[in-house]
Amino acid sequence: MDTLGLMRNWGGVARTGMLLDTGVTNGRSQPTSVAASYYDCGLGALALPDARHDFLTAIRNDGFLTCVSAASHYGLWLHTPSPLLHLNCLHARSKDVVNHRSRSVPAHPYLPLVGLVDVLVHALHCLPGDQAAVIVESALRRGDTVRSFLLERLEGPRNGKARAALDRVTGCAESPIEVVARLLFRDAGIRLQTQVPIRGVGRVDFLLEGILIVEVDGDAFHSSRKERTRDRRRDNAALEQGYPSLHFGYEDIMFNQEKVLSQVMAVLARTRRR
Repeated sequence: MDTLGLMRNWGGVARTGMLLDTGVTNGRSQPTSVAASYYDCGLGALALPDARHDFLTAIRNDGFLTCVSAASHYGLWLHTPSPLLHLNCLHARSKDVVNHRSRSVPAHPYLPLVGLVDVLVHALHCLPGDQAAVIVESALRRGDTVRSFLLERLEGPRNGKARAALDRVTGCAESPIEVVARLLFRDAGIRLQTQVPIRGVGRVDFLLEGILIVEVDGDAFHSSRKERTRDRRRDNAALEQGYPSLHFGYEDIMFNQEKVLSQVMAVLARTRRR
């Protein structure tokens, strides 16, 4: 593949050393029409006019994207995007960036990203608990790493907050919204089980206090007529066995948590009185 092809695959920006390692030219001996397609963006790197802004910023700071800014590039779940870029570099030249200085594993082989494990460690240190849990949960569930490997990088008294955040991760959730819902119920002191099989119903997202089924539905799910019919039949089968059901969507779990807890507590109280 030629220089332009590689650069397009790499987000429109590349360190010349990496280009040379692949066996392509750094651009000086390219035909004028080809070489004019990219420019020297400094610090030994070339960029296309439409290069990704986040990649270009990382390169210009002689660093790598990390934490919430790198998570999506690894296909990890995100709770909330950050308005600031999170970088790993020695000295950040750009304003309005968050700099994570440590790095414990090799960086991505050609993209300006820290290694995936460092993305997780930085998230555990930096982000609010729910946001870190969503990112780390997706990596553990996918098998990208294991809890013990992360704990090895979180030893010592300075890492107590990060270890506490990791304790909130199970690696069993099937979606980001399930992570947030689980932590919401757990922090409210509600005893819960996740992904519980119930005869005649199938597997449910949550069983609270052993008596209340809660299903959390993302926007992409349960929207067709066939799926709504299936959900009604599941709810009816559950109620026949004495399990009332509540369904909450993305907006409920993310932005109306007080109302969610109020409804859950009300149904739990009413069910216990039977």
